[in-house]
Amino acid sequence: MKLQQLIKTTMVTTVTATALLSASAAVNAAQVEVLHYWTSGGEAKSVAELKKIMESKGITWKDFAVAGGAGENATTALKARVIAGSPPTAAQIKGPSIQEWGQEGVLANIDAAATAGKWDTLLPKVVSNTMKYQGHYVAAPVNVHRVNWLWVNPEVLKKSGAKTPTTWAEFFDAADKMQKAGFIAIAHGGQPWQDATVFETTALGVGGADFYNKALVKLDQATLTGPTMIKTFDTLGKIKTYIDKNSPGRDWNLATAMVINGKAGMQFMGDWAKGEFTAAGKQPGKDFLCVPAPGTAKSYTYNIDSIAMFKVKSPEEQKAQLVLATAIMSPEFQEIFNLNKGSIPVRPDVPRSKFDSCAIESMDDMAAASKANTLEPSMAHGMAVSSAVQGAMLDVISKFMNSTMTSQAAAQALAKAAKTR
Repeated sequence: MKLQQLIKTTMVTTVTATALLSASAAVNAAQVEVLHYWTSGGEAKSVAELKKIMESKGITWKDFAVAGGAGENATTALKARVIAGSPPTAAQIKGPSIQEWGQEGVLANIDAAATAGKWDTLLPKVVSNTMKYQGHYVAAPVNVHRVNWLWVNPEVLKKSGAKTPTTWAEFFDAADKMQKAGFIAIAHGGQPWQDATVFETTALGVGGADFYNKALVKLDQATLTGPTMIKTFDTLGKIKTYIDKNSPGRDWNLATAMVINGKAGMQFMGDWAKGEFTAAGKQPGKDFLCVPAPGTAKSYTYNIDSIAMFKVKSPEEQKAQLVLATAIMSPEFQEIFNLNKGSIPVRPDVPRSKFDSCAIESMDDMAAASKANTLEPSMAHGMAVSSAVQGAMLDVISKFMNSTMTSQAAAQALAKAAKTR
């Protein structure tokens, strides 16, 4: 869908365009304005490090943080800014959305930074290809997140008499025991993107990487309506019975806090959740457990955060974009950002010594999944399909999570959503 069409669907946002334009009209000689949605504790700490690096190079950082909606609110703000003719210097964009913005002719070429930094040599193909539009780098990769994690409070596990689950049977046994012991078995925030995170992880665990790829990447209609998809929704339907009644609208980090403080036993979430545990002073293996979600040990769904550069008129701002891209890819930033965020560096040459057991497992599992062809892009987090298809799919999944919709009806609706253009 073209940018102008997208804006028409959210015309209410354009009323803010004039205000946004005036707020950023004057760009200082050495300044970068960066739109992002890294606003939770661990995330904000990570952004502060990038700001520190840029300011050490004499470039002022103008923060344009937009919280909520897993980036949906930030995207709305970005559309308004671009339509107003005043794009930020850079913005947090990822996956197919980079291609969509590239088609609008608004992204800046940063090949100079990529060539100087030898990005083509350093980056895995799955990463470098995502950062390019028509063969040219337009975005700098920040990290790699593994999405298919299950976070477990070991104290809750112990008090419930349960064991760490690796299969769905073990998972539901643990959930039953946690519930009977007075705990909330599954911490969850009832927001569409969180619902979709649990759904895609369930699909991977129920059907495997090949099924996941056919259904949620290639959007094969027969696979989307087949028995394995129905089984996926059956499993998801059982999962939602262990979620507390106060989950609707809850932010993901508040759900993570429930696991941290021992109110809940488990959470399906990508490894940005680890940043919350770390920020709370918790240690992996002792205070919390990170394990692949049931049935997904040999697979890896990834979410790559990236900063795309927008075309700007000021020569000073253009130079600052290259400095920003170079800073993002520096070993120094890759290390400190990912230590704070819970993710792993995109650079394979960053020393592992400071990373914890969860991160090292993620690094090893990503390499193994790449070799085994079980490395898959996250649909829920904008890596696999167009934003239009993703939005339609999230609507179906959220409806299933919040109604008595049958698995058969959900599978049919998901297949229809996959045809969205």
